[in-house]
Amino acid sequence: MGSRRIVVIGGAAAGPKAAARARRLDEFAEVTIIQKEADLSMASCGYPYYVGGVFHDRNQLICSPTGVVRDSNFFKAAKNITALVSTEATAIDREKRQVHCVHLPTGETRTVNYDKLVIATGAQALIPPIAGTELKGVTTLHSLKDADYLRRIRDEGVVKEGVIVGGGLIGMEVCEALQQSGIHMTVVEMMPHTLTFLDWELASMLEKHVQSKAARVITHNGVAAFIGRDGELTAVRLQDGTELPCQLAIIAIGVKPNVTLARQAGLAIGERGGILVDEYMQTSDSNIYAAGDCVEVRNRITGQSVLAPLGDLANLQGRVAGQNVIEGNCARFPGTIQTGICKVFDYTAGATGLSEQAAHRLGYTDIITATTTTLDKPGFMGGKPIITKMVAHRDSRQILGVQCVGIGDVSRRIAAAALAVQGRFTVEDMINADLPYAPPFSQAIDSLITTAHVLENKLAGRMKGISVMDVKNKVDRGDDVFFLDVRGKDEFEVMRLGIGETLIPLGMLRQRLHELPADKDREIIVYCKISLRGYEAACILEANGWRNVNVMEGGVLAWPYAMEKSG
Repeated sequence: MGSRRIVVIGGAAAGPKAAARARRLDEFAEVTIIQKEADLSMASCGYPYYVGGVFHDRNQLICSPTGVVRDSNFFKAAKNITALVSTEATAIDREKRQVHCVHLPTGETRTVNYDKLVIATGAQALIPPIAGTELKGVTTLHSLKDADYLRRIRDEGVVKEGVIVGGGLIGMEVCEALQQSGIHMTVVEMMPHTLTFLDWELASMLEKHVQSKAARVITHNGVAAFIGRDGELTAVRLQDGTELPCQLAIIAIGVKPNVTLARQAGLAIGERGGILVDEYMQTSDSNIYAAGDCVEVRNRITGQSVLAPLGDLANLQGRVAGQNVIEGNCARFPGTIQTGICKVFDYTAGATGLSEQAAHRLGYTDIITATTTTLDKPGFMGGKPIITKMVAHRDSRQILGVQCVGIGDVSRRIAAAALAVQGRFTVEDMINADLPYAPPFSQAIDSLITTAHVLENKLAGRMKGISVMDVKNKVDRGDDVFFLDVRGKDEFEVMRLGIGETLIPLGMLRQRLHELPADKDREIIVYCKISLRGYEAACILEANGWRNVNVMEGGVLAWPYAMEKSG
């Protein structure tokens, strides 16, 4: 028997990873990559940073960790993998185990035989069915060609107004890149908030930060049309009739799996539109595997099939597929908990597992949450604030998800939380988690553990918490609530909520209890800067007979609405 023939269709992330894994496990296999684009192994998650000028050498998007450009010569010399670039796979003949393809620059056709095939055709950018998408100045940021186009616009410095259609990960990252390059950017998001993996109150804090950088965020509004003159974009019309003058519009409303080739070959396609694969990344044809943005995978929390077009998952899936085409079905990809993170100006936003909103949407009825504001490390080490929200199931106490935003170190918290969610930790598992501690890196009790402590207190009935949104709703309705701010007078003078609150600093509270409502059943909402003192105040009030005391979780620093400031 001759050498095994391994063919991979797609050369971005999952495809090259599968090919490289196959080669490492079988030195003598014939491994071929068929790649429609001219480039290979593109670091697409780096496109916004290239566009924004964080680095200037385009080759850094397509080079190895040691700085060698990963072109077809590199793959042949370093890995003995044949990479057919600028070559489109046009059909898969499953019976003959052949891939038909065409070299795009010349039109030359060829047939490549396989024993095992890996499909890694990725995804394509969603384009809304509205007028004007063909205008010059309307683009996506999905390909390296798109990145080159936007980088030229950035370097030329002619465009002054831009619009991002969609407030997801790419949209927010591109907003930062171009705003800092001197283009005034507006993000338009149809949903109630941007970054929909977050709950509203955390996303709103990030949106406030974005607007503090002179960019604009418009939510609850979609794009109705792109308007142009002489074939060039001049404005974007929103669904409410507003027109935003601009010379650049970037469509970033998501992607859809590129499954045309797989569907034509008769492979099973899932209800989400991706190629159906099992835990081995095997398709409905035992000789064909698939990986990356073109597939559906299992959500490890809900068991449901989901699309998860993320670069890290594509690489993990490609590795599994590459191993299984050589060694048989021994490697597994168990699914995703959909962890994500992004940097937007000075803020970082990350999440893992289910948000409260997603949990309710999926039918979880007995959800409990806790929100904290902490410093990521001690103040004497330059600690910066982060807001953390933990979502758990009340009965099982299993942690379902964690979100974190702020200018502090969010990444560390989400990384630890992702393992906790994946490992099905309960709140009790987390409250004594043995995480690394030293002042340059964290508080003695890390913010993630602090949030678990708050959640444990709520589950045990030791603390009654209330979200900032529920507080604002009570204010807007004019509910009969006594709002108690227990910060110091100097803090209060600098910034306050302005909701009719009463200031009694925590250190004076025991001596001034007579100033509180005589009716011990009247609702009192207490808070401070981060609501640590707020919780201590609530303990004092409850010990003295007040029966309806709620702590505003996260405190003043987690308030996403307008505040009164001195001066």
